[in-house]
Amino acid sequence: MRNTVLIPTYRRPQDLSHCLSALQAQTKPVDQAIIIVRDTDTETWQFLNLFSPYNLPLQTVTVTQPGVVAALNAGLAAVTGDIVSITDDDAAPHPDWLEKITTHFQNDSCIGGVGGRDWVHQGEKIEDSSCLIVGRLQWFGRVIGNHHLGVGGPREVDVLKGVNMSFRTQAIGKLQFDQRMRGTGAQVHFEMAFTFALKRAGWKIIYDPNVAVDHYPARRFDEDQRQNFSEIACTNLVHNETVVLLEHLPPLRRITFLFWAILVGTRDCLGFVQWLILFPSQGAIVNKKLRASLRGRWQGWQTNQLKIEN
Repeated sequence: MRNTVLIPTYRRPQDLSHCLSALQAQTKPVDQAIIIVRDTDTETWQFLNLFSPYNLPLQTVTVTQPGVVAALNAGLAAVTGDIVSITDDDAAPHPDWLEKITTHFQNDSCIGGVGGRDWVHQGEKIEDSSCLIVGRLQWFGRVIGNHHLGVGGPREVDVLKGVNMSFRTQAIGKLQFDQRMRGTGAQVHFEMAFTFALKRAGWKIIYDPNVAVDHYPARRFDEDQRQNFSEIACTNLVHNETVVLLEHLPPLRRITFLFWAILVGTRDCLGFVQWLILFPSQGAIVNKKLRASLRGRWQGWQTNQLKIEN
């Protein structure tokens, strides 16, 4: 099976260099490597003009619209492989990454997606906790991630993580990443919409912790700055989650999800119960988080209704 690797990148040439070096070291050679670059990203273009690909079949795709969704959709249009594997420019796949991915797809023709663990490096420290529950959607709409902490054997999941996910191109067909996702960079939960769509089409989604990448979270150049709270980023995150879940869940579970999300919520997407829990430790900022979360829920509902009406 031929492998294509997609790498969306923006203004992180040093990280991209590390990623490309890891692809060069794969035990199963890359058949096609596509780097998607913003037209205004002079830093990356300068790096690519100097980069010697050695045995790496490198191809660039230019995109003018900001955000990972536009980048990946542009990249998908150029894919020629039987498998398309996606990683971030600040990640370095382990040497057997493509080999293990290919084995899963070869062994079961019903598998549409494969993902694995991203070992998160925070400076000199690696997050090495462990979780057995990974990538699951609970009946009332809560999504459990933990892809960076997963242990155990391969198993079916509901959601993969964008830094480490692969798909059978036959399963993708004409499917694209959801352009309703908000944000000008990371567009959080874009991968959730994609994997849910494949599951609705009947494909298996597999998580295998041994399909691994090292992840070195780098600086973002958008409103989502990881550790620093942004009302805009929070609203976008909650909007995206709401749009995806309202699309995926059946009618009764949609209602349950909205009640749970507004009443309880999570630490990232606050409801009133989480607001009460966090207020003693976080003070006034938790009011902004609740306001941004409720705004995101409402805007996500509106976006979902627009699609229904159209």
